[in-house]
Amino acid sequence: MRGRVGADHARRQDQMSEELQSLKPVEGANRALRRRLDLRGEFLLALLPTLTVLAVLGIVELVTEQRLLFASLASSAFLIYLDPQHGTNSVRTLALSQSLASLLGWVTYATFGSGYLAGGSAMVATIILMILLDVVHPPAVATALAFGLRSGDASNVLLFSLALGITALLVVLERSALWILARYPSRLLGKAVSGGGGRRSEPEHRRAGDEHPAGSRKER
Repeated sequence: MRGRVGADHARRQDQMSEELQSLKPVEGANRALRRRLDLRGEFLLALLPTLTVLAVLGIVELVTEQRLLFASLASSAFLIYLDPQHGTNSVRTLALSQSLASLLGWVTYATFGSGYLAGGSAMVATIILMILLDVVHPPAVATALAFGLRSGDASNVLLFSLALGITALLVVLERSALWILARYPSRLLGKAVSGGGGRRSEPEHRRAGDEHPAGSRKER
């Protein structure tokens, strides 16, 4: 009896995990695209999140001194680079989880003041709501802590929303860049596409023709 109850409980947990879209790849995603990239492709794909983080950092530097409030967005940007086609990096998941975390951190800071209670309660509430709402995005936990533990009264929720919008745009850009880099590597990386049965390049064809000129004449 106890074993049956345990099996039913485990089955329900497995079903719940399967239903959470933010814990698995986006439906219809071509997972082979990511594996096709070579080292140059990886650097080109990493260029977009790097520029995004630098742009956000530049905006923050001009407006506020609470720079650490935006540090988790750098983690989001490079998590998107790691797997642009995963549910945890979708625009919906990113926007809702990070917005939720910043608001919870702001509320707990306003209620309890900066400290362990504000940061801890914001983190726990963020984790619970991310799972319940199916918007699991790990860097949002750092956002909740940052807003709950911040120093000073400047919350910068609106500025954080602007920076979040820029990061959300990165999802679309990274997916497009991944598709282009995987489909057209020879044009973008200056390399010939390898594959059996393809035509040899012109220099190789000439070398192959020049290897046995004498033998060709003898056969005639």
